[in-house]
Amino acid sequence: MRHIRITNFYRQSPYGGNFGNQMMGRLLIKWLCLTGAVLFAAYVLDGIYVKDFFSAFFAAAVLGILNMFFRPLLLIMTLPINVMSLGLFTFIINAFMLKMASGLISGFTVTGFWTAIFGSLLISIANWMLTALIQENRMYEHAQPQPPDQNDDTIDLNKKHDKWE
Repeated sequence: MRHIRITNFYRQSPYGGNFGNQMMGRLLIKWLCLTGAVLFAAYVLDGIYVKDFFSAFFAAAVLGILNMFFRPLLLIMTLPINVMSLGLFTFIINAFMLKMASGLISGFTVTGFWTAIFGSLLISIANWMLTALIQENRMYEHAQPQPPDQNDDTIDLNKKHDKWE
């Protein structure tokens, strides 16, 4: 019999510590990964200039904020063009986000359209590779059946005859 225990992780993680603190720690680690990706792109490409680590750190923060708020809107507004180009227009949107970030941060400069295209591609690949090394806690775990606890926010599911009960 296969048993899956779905636990409420908002109260406390089973791995120790408060869930909110773990989320903030993951956010900081992902922010540092994006900073490393920006520094890598500045090292590889001639048209991207980063003054110092803090400029890259703030550029990563601005890129994260722009990608969180404006990128979904731009993707929806340019959906017909993106569909007709088989998704290649996404590279232009990413380059636009990189140019916007360079306009907001004084120690971070991106010169040229093609540099922004290749820079956004390099930053995306490097950020993906760095964050792939970070293992996130999952919201489920395999466990043995346990007696129910009155104060536990756990839903126990058992699989019987190909149905979850």
